[in-house]
Amino acid sequence: MGRSEAVIKLLLVARPQFSIFGLALFVFGVTWAVKLRAPFVFSRVLLGYLVLLPAQLSVSYSNDYFDVKVDQYGQPTFFSGGSGILVTHPDLRKSALWMAIALMGCSLTLGLVFQVLYSFSLWFSGFVVLFNLLGWFYTAPPVRLVYRGLGEVALIFLIGLLIPGFGYLVTTGELNQAAWPFVVPLMLYGLAFSLAVEIPDMEADRLGHKRTWVARRGRGFGFGLIAAALLCASLFFLGFPWFNSRGYPLDFRLLGLLSLLPLGAAGLGLLKQALARQAATRMANGIMVTLAIFCLLADGYLIYLTFNSMPFGSP
Repeated sequence: MGRSEAVIKLLLVARPQFSIFGLALFVFGVTWAVKLRAPFVFSRVLLGYLVLLPAQLSVSYSNDYFDVKVDQYGQPTFFSGGSGILVTHPDLRKSALWMAIALMGCSLTLGLVFQVLYSFSLWFSGFVVLFNLLGWFYTAPPVRLVYRGLGEVALIFLIGLLIPGFGYLVTTGELNQAAWPFVVPLMLYGLAFSLAVEIPDMEADRLGHKRTWVARRGRGFGFGLIAAALLCASLFFLGFPWFNSRGYPLDFRLLGLLSLLPLGAAGLGLLKQALARQAATRMANGIMVTLAIFCLLADGYLIYLTFNSMPFGSP
């Protein structure tokens, strides 16, 4: 393998398709803050995302490195099973580890620059350190969260709170009560996300002694819990205006209607009872795609709402 081919394969270990979810969640936090009248400062938001992006990319490299023995038992898909590159090209494993460390260092360094430049509170540094540590110890020893049955909890926390909360924090400079209405549904989406990526890898995870919920309880359990989580998220959006006395500047019912897209995909997966790997992978990929579409549509809705009322600030 030539040097240029090795570089290309090493870059593909990053699995950039997952960056769509991180960007969408970050933008969601930013646009929600702006909709609540926080000033939008492009340079600050951009630097904030540049703190997040290398941390997210680092997870792909560290996961591929520490999961290489498990990945040998399975076949990679678009959303699960790792990239497969370190399995077929073991000579790139050390480079992947150094890439993970370098990207974490980049995230922490840019976080420090942001902290000094904008004089943010310690909340900011805590967020940066925490999502880097969670990403690293998701598979890295000695913690290895996913091998201890805690991988789903980590992803729920990252997707439901840390990433969108980071976008909100970058924009406002603080976390306040107005940031919390979306925590519950986003955590439910984090649960659905984590289970969907586990479904195709059930056999490999069992052979590799990964204690994921799907590996322990089976694909039927995974599809059932995904459907339940997405149903609860939809009911939250649709019911939120009825049990909340505070007025928020958006229509939660529209988000509820948009949420029917991933809920429909999950319901189909539950009804099909697709328990064989190939059929289950198709169903899980459909859920992942619809989750991504929901995130992008929700971002588009918030951007549309804020476009004409956006207060621009100075750096």
